[in-house]
Amino acid sequence: MAVATWFDTCVHCTELLASVPLHIIFVALCATGAGLFVSLYVFLSLVAPVPRKPLPEEKTYRTISADGSITEPLPLPSWHEFSNPKGDKPKNDSTDDEAELFMSLVVPAYNEKDRLGGMLEEAVNYLERMYGTLPNGRVEGKAIRQRKNAANGRANGTTNGKPALQGKGWEIVIVSDGSTDTTEEMAFSFARDHQLSPHPRGHAGPWTPRTQEGVHIPPGTIRVVSLTKNRGKGGAVTHGMRHVRGQYVIFADADGATNFEDLGKLVKACQEIEDTDGRGVVVGSRAHMVGSEAVVKRSKLRNFLMHSFHLILWLLTPSKTATIKDTQCGFKLFSRASLPFIVPNMHSEGWIFDVEMLMLAEFARIPVVEVPVDWREVGGSKLNVLRDSIGMAWGLAVLRAAWSLGVYRRK
Repeated sequence: MAVATWFDTCVHCTELLASVPLHIIFVALCATGAGLFVSLYVFLSLVAPVPRKPLPEEKTYRTISADGSITEPLPLPSWHEFSNPKGDKPKNDSTDDEAELFMSLVVPAYNEKDRLGGMLEEAVNYLERMYGTLPNGRVEGKAIRQRKNAANGRANGTTNGKPALQGKGWEIVIVSDGSTDTTEEMAFSFARDHQLSPHPRGHAGPWTPRTQEGVHIPPGTIRVVSLTKNRGKGGAVTHGMRHVRGQYVIFADADGATNFEDLGKLVKACQEIEDTDGRGVVVGSRAHMVGSEAVVKRSKLRNFLMHSFHLILWLLTPSKTATIKDTQCGFKLFSRASLPFIVPNMHSEGWIFDVEMLMLAEFARIPVVEVPVDWREVGGSKLNVLRDSIGMAWGLAVLRAAWSLGVYRRK
């Protein structure tokens, strides 16, 4: 009896629908679609992340001066204040956006006092050896190591229509993301020792478990930026990248899980793919390690979530970004000319920020290449596998929808 009643109802509804003129049905469908679009747009406008504007004190840095003291907060340089990828007149004609040195390293750090020393040791050993500018000889009467010329780095040519640097000069920008431990003090202590000590104390790292004497570094090469409020890894990285001075910019995780000796491969790859404007992005990739012991020994849950995320990434991202096999490796290189097309348009400040960077590079038609790097598991990760994996999937869906529906727009 109930089945017959439902059947009669359906027949009656069908007859009523058939009696409605087609143009009325068309208008109703369009109105419904428009209503759904507006509702979704409003919803995304409410839930899509909006980057926090930096506080005035966060636009400064501190470093170790030549006499070993910590400087007062100094204003950070900012190419973003005057750079415009659309070619409009710069906001400040008196500011020059040419690179001052060859390589900038941005390190996001949140309570990393236990892992930062080893990472910095391996980084400065490589940077000073390859891009160091200290002359051979003696500093304050003390012998220093001899340094080789850069083995990579463009000797001739241009970047962004300007002469390229000769592969010399480097800096490390440590962005302390609201750290509540002694991360900043550790960074200053490291810098002071490697600037002034006749025999700098070496720190064991993931790739150098046996300590050896550290190298001397020039004053001011390690800068510490303090964020008053925690922004998340993505927010710390993009904040640091707004204030770099290098022709090339690499960001790397504070745990030192990626072998810093692979930086040369990324620089070479970037120089090979750069377009006529000097734009290029290189993604350090662990994809070649799938099936290796480092991955297999992980928990089944972690491997399942990793493969699930890759599937979601493939479904939700633009075509070229979807081909990147490892979007989450914390070792990515950018040419200076590519930064204005990516950094000012960033919205995500959490774990998913890497994907937005690659999407923005694709939108701007910036060449992107993936390069295999050596990587190993390092303890102390702050990633909660289950919770953060769900958050990343949600964040990716919101991110893609916001860009697709025009909630986000490129500047």
